[in-house]
Amino acid sequence: MHLLWVLIIGGVIGWLGGLIVGRDVPGGIIGNIVAGLIGAWLGGLLLGSFGPIVADFAIVPAIIGAIVVVLILSAILRGTRRA
Repeated sequence: MHLLWVLIIGGVIGWLGGLIVGRDVPGGIIGNIVAGLIGAWLGGLLLGSFGPIVADFAIVPAIIGAIVVVLILSAILRGTRRA
């Protein structure tokens, strides 16, 4: 049951990151989950754990990390479309 919550919260975090940046996360729902999970890991690594914690995710650093992940993915995909 915990894995289900992790996937749901990861998807919401990835969706919020894309919403704040104003760009869609490539891959739809799976892309949102991956961006949320990687963003949560990156945000926790760089910023630590503060703010509310849901399903073992510190929400504030996770959203900030997801924003960074979405920006990086957008830049990479934009660069590959030009080439």
